[in-house]
Amino acid sequence: MSKPTLLVLAAGMASRYGSLKQVDSFGPHGETIIDYSIYDAINAGFGKVVFIIRKEFEAIMREKFDEKLKGKIEVDYAFQDFDLRKFGVDRDIVREKPWGTAHAVMSAKDIIHEPFCVINADDFYGTDAFQKMGQFLTTEVSDTHMSLMGFKVGNTMSDYGYVSRGVCEVTSDGNMASVTERTNIYYVDDETAGHKKIVYEEDGVQYDLDADARVSMNFWGFTPKVFDVALDMFPKFVEENSENLKAEFFIPSVPDYMVRQGLADFKVIPTSAKWFGVTYKEDKPIVQESISTLIENGTYPEKLF
Repeated sequence: MSKPTLLVLAAGMASRYGSLKQVDSFGPHGETIIDYSIYDAINAGFGKVVFIIRKEFEAIMREKFDEKLKGKIEVDYAFQDFDLRKFGVDRDIVREKPWGTAHAVMSAKDIIHEPFCVINADDFYGTDAFQKMGQFLTTEVSDTHMSLMGFKVGNTMSDYGYVSRGVCEVTSDGNMASVTERTNIYYVDDETAGHKKIVYEEDGVQYDLDADARVSMNFWGFTPKVFDVALDMFPKFVEENSENLKAEFFIPSVPDYMVRQGLADFKVIPTSAKWFGVTYKEDKPIVQESISTLIENGTYPEKLF
């Protein structure tokens, strides 16, 4: 079996962060969060990294990554844009942002032909997650058996505002029964219990969310079969949301559909690791401190590449 590929979603506009966080420095020698993910992926046996970016980011991304990764892992780029025709939709819709994370994944359909995993550029997942996903993608994955890393939502929060998470319902045998994208998860004070609790908001109504609930951090293990399913789903999504200029075709909707249609099951690979990421500028020093600790305890070398 060929080595798996790492697909990095790096086309986001980082509106809440305020700058291009994909290339922001977090390590002692200017390392980006992506650098740590790629380092972990190489050590887990991945053979290629594909960046999904906006075309206007290409020069800065190549400058940041091509030379230092040369000879270590194959590098390629795919571009997320507004051209719907390459996905079977014969119309133009003017909007500020492209069509979301599943649309971004579809943008790599012509350059990935092997098992692959999807991650966010601005999320730090850790060595354990890559080792487990690499093992799954080389020994277990098939067109009817795919996966996601399942983090505890309490290990994925920001103290500085709301976050979006794919909340999973997990079966007794460890597979995903469903996954629902919650775009407004945050802490509130629980006066009864005397501590903070986690809630999500939908249509103006607030609901409690258990801190141990398993969530997707957009760390999925796929085969190229997922491209075919997404391509079947996307034209209908565009048609139904053509007037909603903020509608997004999220990754979780594709596995959720595949499970409901009996096309595949998705193993929820558990990890107790504490995820960290940068949704807000205020998150940056926390991430830097966390990386420093991982360097001090020997998880990472001081200089990655």
